[in-house]
Amino acid sequence: MSELKIEGGTPISGVLETPGNKNAALPMIAATILTSQLVTLKNVPIIKDVLTMLKILEDIGASVEVNKKEHTVTIQADNIHKNTLSKVLCNDARSSILFAGPMAARFGEINIYPPGGDVIGKRRLDTHLDGLNELGINFSVNGDLFTFKKESLKGADIVLDEASVTATENIVMAAVLAEGRTTMFNSACEPHVVDLCNLLNEMGADIAGIGTNYLVINGVKELHGATCNVSSDYIYASSFIVAALATGGELTVNNIDPLHFKILNKQMSKLGVTWELSDNSIYIPGNQKLFVQKDFGDSIPKIDDGIWPAFPSDVMSVAIVLATQVEGTILFFEKMFESRMYFVDRLLTMGAQIVQCDPHRIVVNGSSKLRGTKMSSPDIRAGIALVVAALTAEGTSYIGNAECIDRGYENVEEQLKQLGAKITRIP
Repeated sequence: MSELKIEGGTPISGVLETPGNKNAALPMIAATILTSQLVTLKNVPIIKDVLTMLKILEDIGASVEVNKKEHTVTIQADNIHKNTLSKVLCNDARSSILFAGPMAARFGEINIYPPGGDVIGKRRLDTHLDGLNELGINFSVNGDLFTFKKESLKGADIVLDEASVTATENIVMAAVLAEGRTTMFNSACEPHVVDLCNLLNEMGADIAGIGTNYLVINGVKELHGATCNVSSDYIYASSFIVAALATGGELTVNNIDPLHFKILNKQMSKLGVTWELSDNSIYIPGNQKLFVQKDFGDSIPKIDDGIWPAFPSDVMSVAIVLATQVEGTILFFEKMFESRMYFVDRLLTMGAQIVQCDPHRIVVNGSSKLRGTKMSSPDIRAGIALVVAALTAEGTSYIGNAECIDRGYENVEEQLKQLGAKITRIP
């Protein structure tokens, strides 16, 4: 286990190129199992979770080529020889569950061990199971092995009990090969779901309603190869933008979708944040004096998350760190995961003024002078939030379990060094 050593107090400034969206790349990799032909994905982030998904494909017989310099991955699933995924690899990434729908749809059966990943609260599989069952894919459990078996594969009218991103992705990947028409209401419509659906259509699927919560999928007999780009990662970009804001830096971030940041600005503006958007970049002016913008009647404002286009849960952790550097009081309401907020005890140790009301709500009173300390990363998003806190703090901080951050951020210390951070990795 490695750790990051960070000397705080240096502004994060410069120019950043946004990589491909991790949360899009993972289901797109799983979707390549739906055809025996070559699929090429471009702008792929070469991070731990992506490499784990590629190892799963290789383990079951797919041919995988990775060009790290070009961030391109080429996959051909024409020689799949096993239908049980590696227990070790399943435990390394929650995204392993994304193989359930496409593997069962194409090969009839798949065995998956319980998926691992971040411990930020309960992540239900019920929506996956119910939707796949309506398509004719049954689920059973034998010890700690999950089995998805295709009894039939016919289109259905499905209403999801929650707008789960991974459940939407799993069900769509099965439905594209189902006989007849499938409709899905209350589907997730996050940008990464859009990426997956666009790839599937490039592979010969017939999906309408992309980007909305009502999808219509006309099943086809088979899919073919394709080449497709992974869109930019607004969560990654947001993390570095917050680092610049919290440290008083001036930052330009390229390769972004301005619509994503118009959506994010609905909540970030409550912290007094100012930025300038162009067609594919965002500019963060330096040395901003940040003040909480009170609600009507001088009420304390609230930042809360939800399904897209609400504020993303994955940006909550860094937004909380930023709030510690903003003058005023604000409430954060985490609705998605009951353990997302637990990392704030590290911020309290650093000197933040935070009251945790319950597992879902905290009140932040800023601004606070944070001080360096020794801590550990509990999950990807909390990990990068602690990095931002350390960059802001006086003195030196050590963040253990840095490999956790590597699951979502490629060469994080090198990127930050280029932007002025004093950061090193200790093996």
